[in-house]
Amino acid sequence: MIKILIIEDNDNIRENISEILDLSGYKVFAAANGKTGVELALKNEPDVILCDIMMPEMDGYGVLYILSKTPQTQNIPFIFLTAKAERTDIRKGMELGADDYLTKPFDDAELLRAIECRIKKKEAQQLYYGHTAENLDTLITHKDGLHKLKEAMLERSNRQYKAHQNIHYEGDHVIGIYYIISGKVKTVKHTEEGRELITGMYKEGDYLDINIIHSKNPYNDTAVTLEDTTLSFLPIDQLDKLLYLHPDIGTRFIKILAKDIREKEERLLQLAYMSVRKRIAEAIIKLTERYGSDSNTVKTSRDDLAALSGTSPETVSRTLSDFKEEGLIEKNAGTIHILNFNRLTSLKN
Repeated sequence: MIKILIIEDNDNIRENISEILDLSGYKVFAAANGKTGVELALKNEPDVILCDIMMPEMDGYGVLYILSKTPQTQNIPFIFLTAKAERTDIRKGMELGADDYLTKPFDDAELLRAIECRIKKKEAQQLYYGHTAENLDTLITHKDGLHKLKEAMLERSNRQYKAHQNIHYEGDHVIGIYYIISGKVKTVKHTEEGRELITGMYKEGDYLDINIIHSKNPYNDTAVTLEDTTLSFLPIDQLDKLLYLHPDIGTRFIKILAKDIREKEERLLQLAYMSVRKRIAEAIIKLTERYGSDSNTVKTSRDDLAALSGTSPETVSRTLSDFKEEGLIEKNAGTIHILNFNRLTSLKN
């Protein structure tokens, strides 16, 4: 239900407005002075605020000034109710951030039209920016920006993907980043012969495409879900705003990039110098650590193991059979259980 806060010191006017709005289906909060009005606004975070100008304790200009400086209320539509209609008074209110003026006396239709207009404009902003147009402004003033960024992305409209569905393709234009709410994702590149090479593995709580977002290049790999997955998406222009105004988000992304680069360097060394047995053993361990339901079990396909270890599916099958005979693993219906983690880890090259 849409919440309206009325700040008006005249009892009759306040009660009449409350009755009109209540009959129109709004949830109404009312305050008899500016100080109480500020307290109610902070506590209830209404969708629209109606405020008189001339009031005891704190006038309407003071109320607007305080609320406009407070992150949680600074984007709430604010409508002045006043008997003063001088141009200078209106100008002063608009400069402070008021959205509209209603000059007393006004009728029911004027009041309801003004409120509906402000609500529709706010809804249009939310539709354009997702569900977090206001939250993005709140983020930049908060110390823990990365935590608030996650909260903001969780509040956005979710995108549902089935298992083995492509999220984006190599060569597509980059328009933002994805956050994995649930599920698992891999990124892959394909050789001219059609062989697949896994370039990254991601799970719940990870961000996709941080490595490409500001390169001004198209995606250099394809993102594919490994199971039913739920994602949230943040457009690049909103991410730019956050990165510019909130340094700890940028710092965290840099650390993620540095870790990603180190992992890719290690994989290149493995592909260049490790034997097939060693590469497949390392791939099983990596998948288990990344996607395993416990420390020793993971569900994966022969093709994904091949794409991760840089070999063929047939070689993976033969090697897994060898590992099973040697008592290193058990495998059943696409699930691998490590029986001897230490021996698999220390497998000679």
